[in-house]
Amino acid sequence: MDEDGHVRLGSATGRWVLLTTVLASGMAMLDGTVVNVALPSLGEDLGAGMSGLQWTVNAYTLTLAGLILLGGSLGDRYGRRKVFLVGVVWFAVASALCGLAPNVEALVAARALQGVGGALLTPGSLAIIQASFVRSDRPRAVGVWSGLGGVATAVGPLLGGWLVETAGWRWVFLLNLPLAVLVLVVAVPHVPETRDTEATGRFDVLGAALAALALAALTYGLIDVQPVALAVGVALGAAFTWLEIRRSPNALVPVTVFRSHEFTAINLVTLVMYAAIGVVFFLLVVQLQVSSGFSPIAAGMAMLPVTLLMLLLSARAGELAKRIGPRAPLTVGILLCGAALALLSRVGPGSSYVPDVLPAAVLLGLGLSAAVAPLTATVLATVAERYAGVASGVNNAVARTGGLLAVAAIPPLVGLTGATYTSPAALTPGYRTAMLIGAALLAAAALLAFFTIRRNVLAEPEAAEPLCRVHCMIGSPPLEPERPETEPH
Repeated sequence: MDEDGHVRLGSATGRWVLLTTVLASGMAMLDGTVVNVALPSLGEDLGAGMSGLQWTVNAYTLTLAGLILLGGSLGDRYGRRKVFLVGVVWFAVASALCGLAPNVEALVAARALQGVGGALLTPGSLAIIQASFVRSDRPRAVGVWSGLGGVATAVGPLLGGWLVETAGWRWVFLLNLPLAVLVLVVAVPHVPETRDTEATGRFDVLGAALAALALAALTYGLIDVQPVALAVGVALGAAFTWLEIRRSPNALVPVTVFRSHEFTAINLVTLVMYAAIGVVFFLLVVQLQVSSGFSPIAAGMAMLPVTLLMLLLSARAGELAKRIGPRAPLTVGILLCGAALALLSRVGPGSSYVPDVLPAAVLLGLGLSAAVAPLTATVLATVAERYAGVASGVNNAVARTGGLLAVAAIPPLVGLTGATYTSPAALTPGYRTAMLIGAALLAAAALLAFFTIRRNVLAEPEAAEPLCRVHCMIGSPPLEPERPETEPH
């Protein structure tokens, strides 16, 4: 531990902190994808149509995206470790309710409660890393966190397939209970408490409510094609934006964080990139099972190369981005993901794994390995440390919102409604169009990254200072100096 109370990545405390954040955020990320492979089985068991499957995925994403900003602010104010642990317990209880749901309506309600728990624990994971580690170790810590968290995301379909075939779809949710217990056992004695000592004033509850209601209205309008709901969602979103500007700097999203050109840009990249990725994880495992005849386990194993490549390469991508800047890794990584989606559009009846799925899985793994760690590190490096929870919350909300809106909008846009997901002849054309739309979105995200992320925000302060001085001369504000915030455990 250094003189400011920060810890080194190689220390015992550093390893415990990293393990805790990886386990907890991995649990939330795992649940975001492990459910997808179970969709055909739970849809058949509960008699759900395509909209029921969409809501099973989106109810979780909706509350997570809508409340994650509040979760970050609560952690900054009352202690990131404390709010993080509350989120872990909440998530576990909601997971039990999901596993016991008697019908699709109860499952959707329980999934919404799960998202509330995720909104408390997810921003806390990154904020704990940012506030706990010395500056020089943060890019690598974020890289390890991204890699192992990405592993949880990618291994979700494999684990879900195994659980569906051996124990039934309900165990996809009940699995979270022992994972939550493990997180609590590791976190309580080993993770130091940190908070923003300058946080004052009242919480922006109205802002949080407007954000959640806007997303709910937009999601309902897109899934059920309701123009009135869409108009209400847009109006609520505009009201939220007006309120946050009016209440700055004590708003749910302080406008000051968007003074950084790079912070704004990286969140736009995140929105578009995760919209495409959300569609892949929603539709691919369904297409593999329904149209290509894969078993749940085989469909889950299809993305195993993504898991292995992210485990091997994400930390190195974080280090590379620190040396050369995040723009090149981001741009190349996102383009590789787009190429992967173009290849995945060929999957259909008669497809086999090695010629039709494996090349795309390798490309997707390489692309996510190159892009995720630099993206996450850039988000945190472009704001002052006191805004770590807010920045993490904003970026997570943006990522979830991208996936939420894409999963709501693209299936009906390409003709996937009602029971079409049960028929290969009806599912395949819509699936292929959806993959090509995703590839186009990723091409747009790569262009955004290339033209908007212009300086190396991950460099040490001494190395970054000349770049910052030039950048500030053309209108962008400098990074705010960091303040020590760690409290003794």
